Amino acid sequence: MSSTLDAPAGQRPPVPRPVLAARTGVAVVFALNGLAVASWFSRVPAVREALGLSPGRLGLLLLCMSVGALLAMPTAGLVTQRLGPARTVAVATLLVALGMTVAGLATGLAGWAPGVGLGLAAFGFGSGLCDVAMNVEGAAVEKRIGRTIMPRFHAAWSLGSVAGAGLGAGAARLGVPIEVHLPVLAVLILAGTLLGARAFLSAPAEAAGAGEPAARRRALLAAWREPRTLLVGLLVLVMAFTEGSANDWLAVAFVDGYGVSEAVGAAVFGVFVVGMTLGRTVGTVAIDRWGRVPVLFGTIGLAAAGATLAVLAGSGPLAVVGVALWGIGASLGFPVGMSAAADDEDKAPARVSVVAVIGYTAFLAGPPLLGFLGDHFGVLPALGLVPLLLLPTLALVPVLRQPAR
Repeated sequence: MSSTLDAPAGQRPPVPRPVLAARTGVAVVFALNGLAVASWFSRVPAVREALGLSPGRLGLLLLCMSVGALLAMPTAGLVTQRLGPARTVAVATLLVALGMTVAGLATGLAGWAPGVGLGLAAFGFGSGLCDVAMNVEGAAVEKRIGRTIMPRFHAAWSLGSVAGAGLGAGAARLGVPIEVHLPVLAVLILAGTLLGARAFLSAPAEAAGAGEPAARRRALLAAWREPRTLLVGLLVLVMAFTEGSANDWLAVAFVDGYGVSEAVGAAVFGVFVVGMTLGRTVGTVAIDRWGRVPVLFGTIGLAAAGATLAVLAGSGPLAVVGVALWGIGASLGFPVGMSAAADDEDKAPARVSVVAVIGYTAFLAGPPLLGFLGDHFGVLPALGLVPLLLLPTLALVPVLRQPAR
């Protein structure tokens, strides 16, 4: 399929107003999804304290969110094709808001871990469904604009994460109960997402519903047999682990490993998402200039170095520098992998769904694995697994190169 990406920069036609509106809508949805996720992760130390959990048991609780997301992934592409990205995002965010509310109330009012787990499962299912739909829509907008913008959508997600981490740190410092903090944000996030999704492109949604269900299932099964799609998924898996391990454990690791307060731990997590935001904002320019492969070689190497420094620095301030480098280095792998999966727009829902399923396996295995290691070695040393996985992943970077047209 041809697109404005095929034309030289000087010959690209003006971007139609509906596409610009869709770009803004997609950015809003990404940002609010990031706000939701970071709002939860910034309060993980408070949840651990309220429920009296060991690292291993906390890892099992966090697993509930990952299980929910992974359950959503196998059918997320089919749902997005059937309903269209806008309606899929609306349904998914309703589940996210419900899950946030249940998790907050179960923690603060009841101190009931199973209730928190149920809320996180709903949160994860909605987030996983939303992830595929908003990436499919983002890829469609990127095609029509004619330059690399997918990392900037993920930068919007990171900006939302910065806001979520900041609000979480402030709520922790001011003693705002988690049963108030999370439900209030859930309502605001749901309302804002519904407004953002209204601006999504209409054409992809109509096209997504076309075709027989059997044909859509065959397309999904065919994507599972494509070597490039599977290798992209493997790379995204490692990058998701790199990002997810920081989301899940960074605040707790600094509280335990460097003796900082809960509020400072949340602020350190904020440093990570600021690094992610910076990398995703500047990374689009770098990719357009030098291409996906050289830029990803550099950023993955930077993530490995930063994570190593964060774990081994021995000094809190120096470790925070490592966290910032870790965030910058981890910033591009996931969005560029999703963009690579969507290079062919007609096959994007199926391929993005496959890559997301593989990638989200990291969120399934990561919390209990790092929790197990945390029980035996401490949470901070357990994060040393991140650079050990990143270095061999450099061999997969060439699969991100755009196929010849």
